[in-house]
Amino acid sequence: MEKYGLVLEGGGLRGAYTAGALSWLYEQGITFDYHVGISSGAVYLSAFLLGDMKNMYNAPVNYASDPEVVGIRALRREGYYVAYKYMFRHYLLEKGHFDVTPLIEKNPPMEIGAYSLKEGKTIWFEPKDMDPELDLLRASCALPIASEVIEYKGHRLLDGGITKMIPIERALEKGCTKCLVITTKPADYVRKPGSPILTWMMKRTYKECPQIAKDYTVRHLNYRKQMDIVNQMVEDGTGLMIRPSRTLKVSRFKGDPADLKDLFQLGYRDAQALKEEIFTFMGKEKESSDH
Repeated sequence: MEKYGLVLEGGGLRGAYTAGALSWLYEQGITFDYHVGISSGAVYLSAFLLGDMKNMYNAPVNYASDPEVVGIRALRREGYYVAYKYMFRHYLLEKGHFDVTPLIEKNPPMEIGAYSLKEGKTIWFEPKDMDPELDLLRASCALPIASEVIEYKGHRLLDGGITKMIPIERALEKGCTKCLVITTKPADYVRKPGSPILTWMMKRTYKECPQIAKDYTVRHLNYRKQMDIVNQMVEDGTGLMIRPSRTLKVSRFKGDPADLKDLFQLGYRDAQALKEEIFTFMGKEKESSDH
């Protein structure tokens, strides 16, 4: 019997693409046996399972584009390049009323990854491990150097994408036989080796965890390995990938509301363009009309 997995990459502001694709999947009523997300992918995965389509759109398009969240204003506000605390507490909790309590109570088959400085690796959390204050989700997004370390239930956590940019290996470890993967990079994307300056900063900043700098230096190699697994699965018919059909002017940190809206809509349209393939892959009949 097949076990279907949904695998979500991170990508900061580029996660607007993931949110758009997930919105289409939700409208189609497509469900999975297991779900795993990294960084922004963990946030939008939570919204997907909650059916919270309002925050699915507002978080990447309206909230993340606020100048208070990234850059000089964020530095003044929180002392870091990205004001994750402001993003999660002011926007998601106060304005968006983003409530993960149903996930905590129902504990659906979902995992999110965060990098543990104590263990020197990405570790996995289930919905029952989450908190209504969203600190765990914030930890999954917390980029090294650009964010504070999140203290959470005895862990010191940062972005799980340090080692698991596309958590396909975790889905396979959990027994998934077929995986739908949403990645935020177009087909011609090539990940470059990490910055030597950032590596040096990590060594100085996280002295208690020398492994994080080592993991950062091979991050591009891990990404290639993960993409190789996904590409092989697609070739074998056990994987299907939704990825940007074109490049838009949105980076991990930079993107104005108009560009982010375009990226969200691109994710929606790219998923819709794959409708026949997705329904066939998931073993479903074409149950709903085109949107």
